[in-house]
Amino acid sequence: MIGSLSGRLAGKSPPQVLLDVGGVGYELDVPMSTFFNLPAVGEPVQLLTHLVVREDAHVLFGFATAAERQAFRELIRISGVGPRTALGLLSGLSVDELARAVQSQDGVRLTKVPGIGKKTAERLLLELKGRLASVAMPDGLAAPAAGTAAADIEQALLALGYNEREAAAALKGLPPGVGVSEGIKLALKALSR
Repeated sequence: MIGSLSGRLAGKSPPQVLLDVGGVGYELDVPMSTFFNLPAVGEPVQLLTHLVVREDAHVLFGFATAAERQAFRELIRISGVGPRTALGLLSGLSVDELARAVQSQDGVRLTKVPGIGKKTAERLLLELKGRLASVAMPDGLAAPAAGTAAADIEQALLALGYNEREAAAALKGLPPGVGVSEGIKLALKALSR
């Protein structure tokens, strides 16, 4: 699997970019959020990738952030949602907006994205519930307070099966500047009460 590519941006034509990596040109389809943040042609760029192998083609998708790539991967796991639909969703909504829509069960927001009908929106809301927690932190939930340590503690709690609200509540009770391992212990102790 190709995890990322670093090279020179050789061309861009929405939604596709051409990345020159050591003389080899890779065509990648990217969401508009990534496309609009690309540097000028000829400049160096690094993109995270996801390779989709089909019977008739190998298609490489590129993403500026790990959150975008993870959201894409969650989307294509859903029955009836292919890579093009997932790319369209990530072009129409940021990862945070998508997570907020799922959290608030806002199907109307999803249907505003071209190609997403009412039934697909309902399926997305059902299937993605709780699965985007590790990808984005929507407003209204406590964001990690102390940078990467808090984010790592939150990821550990989510991986252990706690929901977003429980993890956010546990993070609020942690002392500032706590380390990851100590923070996880304190959070688990608070959650066990």
